[in-house]
Amino acid sequence: MNRRLFLSASIAAALGLSACGSSSSTNNSGGSGGSGGSGGSGGSGGSGGSGADAVFKRPFKIPDELTGSIKNGRIQYDLTLQTGTSQFLDNNINTPTWGINGDYLGPTIRLKNGTAVDIHFQNTLSEATTMHGHGMHLPAEMDGGVHQIIPAGQKWTSSYTVKQRASTNWYHPHMMGKTAEHVLRGLAGLIIIDDNESQSLDLPKRYGVDDIPVIVQDRRFNADGSFDYNPSRPEIMRGWKGDTYLINGVIKPYLDLEAKQIRFRILNASNSRIYKFGFTSGRSFKQIATDNSFLESPVELTELVLSPAERAEIVVDFSADKGKTDIFKDKSGGAELFKVNINQDATVTTKLPDYLTILPTLDASSAVNTRSFTLSGRMGQFLINGKSMDKNVINETIPVNAIEIWEVTNNMPMDHNFHIHATHFQLLERNGSFSNVALNERAYKDTVYIPPRESVKFIVKMTDYTSSTIPYMYHCHILEHEDNGMMGQFAVV
Repeated sequence: MNRRLFLSASIAAALGLSACGSSSSTNNSGGSGGSGGSGGSGGSGGSGGSGADAVFKRPFKIPDELTGSIKNGRIQYDLTLQTGTSQFLDNNINTPTWGINGDYLGPTIRLKNGTAVDIHFQNTLSEATTMHGHGMHLPAEMDGGVHQIIPAGQKWTSSYTVKQRASTNWYHPHMMGKTAEHVLRGLAGLIIIDDNESQSLDLPKRYGVDDIPVIVQDRRFNADGSFDYNPSRPEIMRGWKGDTYLINGVIKPYLDLEAKQIRFRILNASNSRIYKFGFTSGRSFKQIATDNSFLESPVELTELVLSPAERAEIVVDFSADKGKTDIFKDKSGGAELFKVNINQDATVTTKLPDYLTILPTLDASSAVNTRSFTLSGRMGQFLINGKSMDKNVINETIPVNAIEIWEVTNNMPMDHNFHIHATHFQLLERNGSFSNVALNERAYKDTVYIPPRESVKFIVKMTDYTSSTIPYMYHCHILEHEDNGMMGQFAVV
């Protein structure tokens, strides 16, 4: 038996499933690691026979940016969860979709640190869902997790005061057992946080002009244009992957840009695919931010690995490229994602600073507790510390303002990652050493990629909000794994 089949059989045995082909992964060190996302049939970025992969002929779509209205000193946002119809494919083929204030995906919400906000979600769908503020620091009852259900026809409001640094976050469903399906149908959007520091830095910040949102997803289509999502048990095991790539809901778009520094806010919103992003030309770029904060200094890369739900902000210098083109792609599988046309003169120029911020750090010697979490599987379920998700069980109780160290070990021959709700952490180690923590991971994060048989250690402090009865979640953000038990709950007291 060769190594690939042996790994597949081992995974199947661990989960009580039949063996089938699977892909393996290597470490994400310095953003240059391999990717389990190369599995499936999407290596060439096909489009389900639509022909849309032949040329970059569709314009890049920029999600609407909402700035909200003011009522009683609070910013108000009104978001409607709704059904719709989208034309992703050629020949006027329609795809039934879900969206937020539109047919597919949702608008970008813009917030500033220190402001009070009310986000009103009206559910006009035919079934219940939730809406989680991923990366947002907020009270447990406002988190939009599995306990804050929005029944069909009902409204739910998430109210809080923004208490976090400038960052790129997102909102998406978190319905227990149905998160993967609801996200795949189209319920997701960005939340951009500004603060005084981010506004003072000489960075590209004209939304949709030189500050570009990039929501990356993979999908499959049936012959009639509908989404093909009916994962088999082996696909649940290794994470479902599509064969067609959407960028902000468009297959292979082109993006016209000014010849200047361009900022891309990249979100991996795929169910399970792990990407290695880069340009066909091999050009370098500077990563300036992780999930929840700026890096202290820009980090130069030619490849960027992001697991599901991770975000990164990069700046690419096209100043000397007027009249040229390039292609942004997934280098792990070869899929071409979108084309950039540098065909406009710069109307505003920026110069990326050498230093971006000074990050507050937590002292590991001040940690009062170390918690260990092991990701494993048994009999078709995914487990954390040997337990499957039970929404009636609080697995961990954490004192507010206590500094803790969490160790997370992936005990399986497959990719996982680990996400914590409502807080942000700093990595201390990968596989037992700080030197294995890539330079572009050394800022605040809420989601971390953990390749097969590897481990991470991070330091974290829960602040501001407490509840002994309403918990937050921690889980793998490969959505099929999350939906099949790899999730737990913690209360901050």
